[in-house]
Amino acid sequence: MQTTTLPYTKESLRDAWEAFRISYPKKRIREAAAALKVSEAELLATTLGSTSVLLEGDWTEFIRDCKRLGKVMSLTRSEGCVLENQGNFQKIQIHGSPSFQVGTVIGPIEQRIFFSAWTYGFAVEQESRRGVLKSFQFFDKAGDAIMKIYMKEKSNLEVYEELKEKYKAKDQRKPVEVSPYKCPEYAKEVDREAFTQDWENMKDTHDFHGMLKKYNIHRLDAIKLIGKKWAYPVDRLSARKILDVASSEKLPIMIFAGNRGNIQIFQGKVRTIRQLDNWLNVLDPDFNMHLNEDTIDSAWVVHKNTADGLVTALELFDREGEIVAQLFGLRKPGIPQREAWRELVASL
Repeated sequence: MQTTTLPYTKESLRDAWEAFRISYPKKRIREAAAALKVSEAELLATTLGSTSVLLEGDWTEFIRDCKRLGKVMSLTRSEGCVLENQGNFQKIQIHGSPSFQVGTVIGPIEQRIFFSAWTYGFAVEQESRRGVLKSFQFFDKAGDAIMKIYMKEKSNLEVYEELKEKYKAKDQRKPVEVSPYKCPEYAKEVDREAFTQDWENMKDTHDFHGMLKKYNIHRLDAIKLIGKKWAYPVDRLSARKILDVASSEKLPIMIFAGNRGNIQIFQGKVRTIRQLDNWLNVLDPDFNMHLNEDTIDSAWVVHKNTADGLVTALELFDREGEIVAQLFGLRKPGIPQREAWRELVASL
């Protein structure tokens, strides 16, 4: 979500946010930021010294330290989909070069983290109906949220305090200045024959991202280009059927959603599906999903070849052509997707 920063002072922005909260007490900080035409990070910066602390340091080390927090809730979102996973940070691996480090988190909380986008971090303590809600929150250079880690009843609050102090920025008055990302430029023409051949010769779903980079093509444009054998559009609200059937038939699935700094993943069975106005929700004890269907402009069934056979996904896109969420049948390396999943997707 890009914002246009208005010429607020820290004090005037804090006052504007307070006035917004009085007028709209149920609105969240993201909605306040959009209404005030600033970023979430800029709003949080107005609370430094009162309810938040600015963080700095090696974010890869911070994620490794999260193992010691115990059970937490990790929240990651795209423009239209929020995933809230509860559990522990368990198996954490850091890959890549210092200029482009990627974190892989496997366990109850599963993520693919792209640290090059991590710009600002805060420790936030805010009053709620259940007492003081403590969290770590991270943002990219545009001030958009990457990930938020909330403490729960079984979290280790001593470790929370330890990490807050360990990563506390020396200069708590350091200005939080945001800058928008430039819109990427893509190739105007693509060798369709070579592109199709590369698509058909994929051995792993991760090859897809390398292929997009090779041809400098946008994800949705690639899906539209490849043809109906490999990708075709379905009803934009198809996620409803996917989740309803997965719930009733206890079919394990995977849900991916995220942003330029983090992709969060749910793996398992969904149980409680609730439609609330334009929001499609999963409301399970350790996993919540909130999908804003108003943001979905198109939905596509996408097939990719792997060494374990065909992998099929439902991919949801917004009006700007950006990915909102992906839904897969649960699979592990060396194990094909279930036939029940293929039949469900084919029924769309």
